[in-house]
Amino acid sequence: MIDPPEPALPSALGPSGATEPALLPVPSGLGRLLVLAVVFVCAACGLVYELELVALATYLVGDSVTQASVVLSVMVFAMGIGALLAKRLRCRAAAGFGAVETLLALVGGGSAMALYACFAWFGQSRSALVGFSLAIGVLIGAEVPLLMTLIQRVRRQDAGCAVADLFAADYVGALVGGLAFPFLLLPRLGQLTGALVTGGVNAAAGGALVLWLFRRDLSTRSRWLLLLANVLVLALLATGAVLASSFERAARRAVYGATVRVAVQTGIQEVVMTGGTGDGARAGRGRKGSGRPLELYLDGRLRVSADNEFRYHEALVHPAMAGGPHGRVLVLGGGDGLAVREILRYRAVRSVTVVELDPGVLQLARTDPGLSNLNHHSLSDPRVHTVAADAFDWLRAQGRSRGCGRGRECGRSRERKRPYDVVLADLPDPGITASTKLYSQEFYGLAARVLAPRGRLAVHAGAPSQRPRSYWTVEATMRSVGLATVPYRVPGRRVDFSGDPDRAVDLAGPGGPPAALGPGDEAEGPTAGRTRFWGFVLAARRPPRLDLAPDAPPLASVTRAGLRADERGAAADRIRSVLPSTLMHPRY
Repeated sequence: MIDPPEPALPSALGPSGATEPALLPVPSGLGRLLVLAVVFVCAACGLVYELELVALATYLVGDSVTQASVVLSVMVFAMGIGALLAKRLRCRAAAGFGAVETLLALVGGGSAMALYACFAWFGQSRSALVGFSLAIGVLIGAEVPLLMTLIQRVRRQDAGCAVADLFAADYVGALVGGLAFPFLLLPRLGQLTGALVTGGVNAAAGGALVLWLFRRDLSTRSRWLLLLANVLVLALLATGAVLASSFERAARRAVYGATVRVAVQTGIQEVVMTGGTGDGARAGRGRKGSGRPLELYLDGRLRVSADNEFRYHEALVHPAMAGGPHGRVLVLGGGDGLAVREILRYRAVRSVTVVELDPGVLQLARTDPGLSNLNHHSLSDPRVHTVAADAFDWLRAQGRSRGCGRGRECGRSRERKRPYDVVLADLPDPGITASTKLYSQEFYGLAARVLAPRGRLAVHAGAPSQRPRSYWTVEATMRSVGLATVPYRVPGRRVDFSGDPDRAVDLAGPGGPPAALGPGDEAEGPTAGRTRFWGFVLAARRPPRLDLAPDAPPLASVTRAGLRADERGAAADRIRSVLPSTLMHPRY
């Protein structure tokens, strides 16, 4: 006996290419509203995926402008490819949309975890970033043609009106997703869990639309396959959310080692501290600690290593303390308290103001036993006043109305607005996009306004050998505001870390190969051929002299003869005809 053939499923497109009406469990008006609601949700999820890729790539790779350009350009290109590929699915729009949303929820929701895994265990994530941008873009691009077909099947209307409604819901959803990512998902859930939750919402919305509203468009087999796929994806995303904390700890150990003591997200950056137990916190200045030296990472970049930080901070602070009074000192950045430690070694210092962006770093420098021992509890000294603020905005505020009435608060305001004898810019590398404005012509103009007539400004200007044009751009930018400059460099120690630390310097790690050196990297003495440099610039209204103050304390790494050699070494590699960097035309 021959079984009769099953009746053909309704196709989204009729023989003439016209869209056939769908058999819905609700009135067409309500059905159309539900489709637009799903468009809204899918648009919000899609933008969260984009922002999550940009944010994670900036954290893992650095240079936010480049990463945002790569992610967005690749994703928009891929959306065009996805729209073209979706043409083949229009005849089975419901099943095609269900499959696209299920796959998008899995890929987009798991992208943050996969990228972090590539970075932690394989040391790089650029290829994975491009791959996920391409995959997510193709899937997002396929949504609109399929949703356009589905909304026309609910109720036939003019194509222009349908497109207007569809894109209105899409753009409003993108607005909500764009605001939800920085203000809700990232601070509340973090990057990993936030992406996983977004994937779950995406899968639930797409599955509900297809498996309920358009269920009559699906064969029994397709219905069960989509249901099982959605359940599996939701289960995987839920499992990832449950295990996110354990995964993050394992990945952090792979990146930073097994001695992570502190790992916090402050709202501004991720702060990780390793080592620093026992005598390890006090390593440096010729001492050998029994434990692993303390290391402080901000957003994955090494900022402090206890075994050599004294070289950096002595070179930044002590040349600026020479050549005039140093009773009032301003530190821009330097929330770790290590530059302040060096400043307080001078008895003539009466007040120190520290302007640090991240209050979490200031709190850590005061309360963490390892870091507070390393900075000699400098931030608790009564002469030190700390301000949690953006250095650029704080300097602008100092130049505003100096007129004031009477009273205690006015007296304090006048005291803060008195010029400073020494200004130290202990800031992240100029190559980091977020720091670009802190190395601009406008910033140095503001800094010069708070300098006393004989005041000195010392700046950490990056790595002169690895990124020479960036280093000399800092120097040219300082000269462009009328300051006379003296560039100099000091040798440091190579950091064996895949995150490309901003204070990139140094000697090969134990058992590791020597670092590849560029021209001018070689140092004199026993470390010849193995040393890289930190770069600094000392500036003042009159040509400053690179020297040490008569009341300078005993130093472990800086000498007058060494400073003269450091000045000659930097001058020998000068790049001329470098233009200054401005807010509107950054050149780093």
